[in-house]
Amino acid sequence: MMRRAGAIVALSLCLTASQSAWAQDPIHKAGRGAVNILTSWMEIPRNFHLGTQEDNPALGVVVGLAKGVGLGATRLVLGGYEVLTFPIPYPHDYASPYEGLELPDYVWE
Repeated sequence: MMRRAGAIVALSLCLTASQSAWAQDPIHKAGRGAVNILTSWMEIPRNFHLGTQEDNPALGVVVGLAKGVGLGATRLVLGGYEVLTFPIPYPHDYASPYEGLELPDYVWE
């Protein structure tokens, strides 16, 4: 009986950890926002490099540079939003504003 209860508790903890509940933590929200403010510039060299991997590297560099500037600005604005609003939790089923834009939470992901 005790073994079954332990397995149920372990399973429920695993399921809870896999859900998007981490965005509800104000400290995590503020930390993610601060990190994205500080690392938003990394979108430019990242997308520049990804652009050079395209079939047409010359066009890829231009597109990558433009995409990097746009994504960097987006990450900077969203990071500022999260830092300013960190005490206000997101709705329960909402992970982060980055999810709607199909951006990872951090630039290195």
